[in-house]
Amino acid sequence: MNNEKTTENMEGSFDILQNAAGEILLMIKQRRGGPENPRFVYDGGETALLYRSRENSVFLQGINEEARSPLKSVDEILVAEIDGEEVAREYVVPVRIVRNLKAVLS
Repeated sequence: MNNEKTTENMEGSFDILQNAAGEILLMIKQRRGGPENPRFVYDGGETALLYRSRENSVFLQGINEEARSPLKSVDEILVAEIDGEEVAREYVVPVRIVRNLKAVLS
């Protein structure tokens, strides 16, 4: 039996951008391994959780107030993982809006 453990990494430096069409781009530093069935879980507050795979998730803290409403209004976001000045990978992630992120994590 394989005892898998989820690793939650704090992402202190990230950018959330919105284009004229209302699409959202989340830029984070590159992580090891590719995403597998990723999800962006958000409750409209200052924190969110990006599930990249069963083994890896990224905890985003300090989401700017200006980004909160746009994040709640989209069905998916584009995630770009950055390595230095280069985009290492990008992928589309569905957004799941929850009432209380802390309750989901418990």
